[in-house]
Amino acid sequence: MVIAKAWVLKKHFDGFPKTSDFDLKEIKLPSLKDGELLLESVFLSVDPYMRPYSQRFMKEGDIMLGTQVARIIESKNPAFAVGAFVVGDRGWRTHFISDGKNLQLLPSNWPESLPKSLALGTVGMPGLTAYFGLLEVCKMKPGETVLVNAAAGAVGSVVGQLAKIGGCKVVGCAGSDDKVAYLKKIGFDEAFNYKTVKSLDEALCKASPDGYDCFFDNVGGEFSSVAINQMKKYGRIAVCGAISQYNDSVPQKGPYVQIPMIFKELQMEGFIVSRWNNRREEGLQALLKWVVEGKVKCHEQVTEGFENMPMAFIGMLKGENLGKAVVKV
Repeated sequence: MVIAKAWVLKKHFDGFPKTSDFDLKEIKLPSLKDGELLLESVFLSVDPYMRPYSQRFMKEGDIMLGTQVARIIESKNPAFAVGAFVVGDRGWRTHFISDGKNLQLLPSNWPESLPKSLALGTVGMPGLTAYFGLLEVCKMKPGETVLVNAAAGAVGSVVGQLAKIGGCKVVGCAGSDDKVAYLKKIGFDEAFNYKTVKSLDEALCKASPDGYDCFFDNVGGEFSSVAINQMKKYGRIAVCGAISQYNDSVPQKGPYVQIPMIFKELQMEGFIVSRWNNRREEGLQALLKWVVEGKVKCHEQVTEGFENMPMAFIGMLKGENLGKAVVKV
């Protein structure tokens, strides 16, 4: 009998999450039935979306939601061989039983030298978010100027590099000088620390005096209120996240978007990457190719130990990670 460990949501977050909001449980797993398989998590993801999703979709006592790269350790399902690696969506747990329906095998051409944890980041959901957000929502074109905030994070760092591949000028902002240095290292044309500039408006104007054609927004709040006034006419804004607001106990108030939207004739569209699930393979293969060719660089913030999941999650929300935050079990 396998005893799985799982982190549950003990108490809904009030403001910023605390370690006391989580509880570690043990779950006895039954023997496999025909068609089932037993998996052990190897890497687990911590992502900003977990904060608002937990409030919206979870009850206290539920296993914390999230994705993992897992290894098959026993199988009674002919479609899944023991030893194979999959991406699952079974939350913060060390082991689980599946009928295989919602598991995604790693691409068959995944190089042995490439860390499998990238299937949670650049060659996974965050990478796909960047890919489809830029191509389908921003509809970027060569020669345009793209702005991305939270640019050193799992999504933003890929957005900037894909925009460069697409022939665009890229401006990124991040919350530390080390992150700004990283952005310049991976090819951003302009980058600045939004925490240290005297005026965000002036910093955006200096980085691109002519304004911005595309704005990939991961942050929301005050940054977005300022940036929208720097958009060029007919600019496109992809609203991917609002991490500046996830931990607010009291909702932020305006400024509001209508006046610049009208006079600049802007398009602003929110999106969730699952909209393009039918094109998942296309996106993964493109991202995998660019990573293998060295055109897209990856950086991971790896926390060791399943017992440290809450701290990794909280640290990620505080912006302590460079690139993708993952936990190695």
